Amino acid sequence: MTFAAITTAGAEMTDSQAAASYIADGCLADSPVGRVGLELEAHCHDPADPHRRPGWAEIGEVLAGLPDLPGGSRITVEPGGAVELSGPPADGVVGAIEGMRRDQSVLRSAFADAGLGLVFLGADPLRPPKRINPGARYRAMEEFFASSRSGDAGSAMMTSTASIQVNLDAGPRAGWAARVRLAHALGPTMIAIAANSPMLRGEFTGWASTRQWVWGQMDSARCGPVLGASGDEPGTDWARYALKAPVMLVHAPDAAAVTHWVPFADWVDGRVLLGDRRPTVADLEYHLTTLFPPVRPRQWLEIRYLDSVPDEFWPAVVFTLTALLDNPAAADIAAEAVEPVATAWDTAARVGLRDRRLYAAANKCVAVAAELAPPELRESMQWLLDAVERCRCPGDDFSDQVIQHGIAPTVARLAQGGL
Repeated sequence: MTFAAITTAGAEMTDSQAAASYIADGCLADSPVGRVGLELEAHCHDPADPHRRPGWAEIGEVLAGLPDLPGGSRITVEPGGAVELSGPPADGVVGAIEGMRRDQSVLRSAFADAGLGLVFLGADPLRPPKRINPGARYRAMEEFFASSRSGDAGSAMMTSTASIQVNLDAGPRAGWAARVRLAHALGPTMIAIAANSPMLRGEFTGWASTRQWVWGQMDSARCGPVLGASGDEPGTDWARYALKAPVMLVHAPDAAAVTHWVPFADWVDGRVLLGDRRPTVADLEYHLTTLFPPVRPRQWLEIRYLDSVPDEFWPAVVFTLTALLDNPAAADIAAEAVEPVATAWDTAARVGLRDRRLYAAANKCVAVAAELAPPELRESMQWLLDAVERCRCPGDDFSDQVIQHGIAPTVARLAQGGL
């Protein structure tokens, strides 16, 4: 989602104070709310052999034959072969959803014609982690994680997880602190609502959102929430977070992993030199792209905590999150509803709506959003309302099918567009 460019310079930065000012000053853009950008990821499977991971060239051949997508989405391939649609910012959530639906339909048809399918789950339930994307960035990321205590989680995160990302305007400057606090506070409730990853590596994990569990195993300095003690200064919180986070990659000239712990502050202050130099602004901006908190400020708010979910659910999930943040009355109600579970990230991932506090918050939030839903989203919203009221998340339907039919047949059916 592109809103505005931050200019870069090749000169080395002087110290961490300069870096902090640069980060804080540029992380959010003063604007009205209303624009919405969506990113949807799906695992690529072969319905004839769900255990097989289609290769890089095989997926690339499908994408090479695609026409321009009607909704204007860009297509990228994640390290493990998951395919991502990244839609342009639209004026309103309905336009963003409609554009993504059109692009999703074209993409699905192209993969079906090639004998492949797209599976919308938060975690690959069947195949072991394996990187197929040969890009230098991902090779270096793999090396970085392998050298850290997050090796297994890093591999699973890169190659076995898929999400829905919702990008929203930062809004007027006077409301930034409250908006960022609410975006974080909604996280556990929305994770419970959208939980759709009960399996990994062919086994039930005991977690409603295994994707969130994987992210929770990562280094919190890189993947934990940004929010500071008060949350009153989002720019300062982000600057502090970014400077404490270890450097993952340095261009030399291709991406090279930094396999020892070097906080960015140590590099910019000259306590450690990487590539025999201090970082440039370009290095700082690249460092920011290697940080993966659940809410990331990129001039807009990049909300990253939702599992990938099927067609019946994702429009309603997206609308609910957007309405609760962009509609002032709904935001006030949501803030009160989720306050008791605002930091219950692990509980939400583990038990989802079976936690009574998350269940209450979810029902309140979805009901508020449903009252605001336009006619074209009422069917999807009703799916979500009914599911939440029955204390069911999307992954429960998947689990039922796996128990009844087996995991490989269930994945094959999903890859063919059914359940």
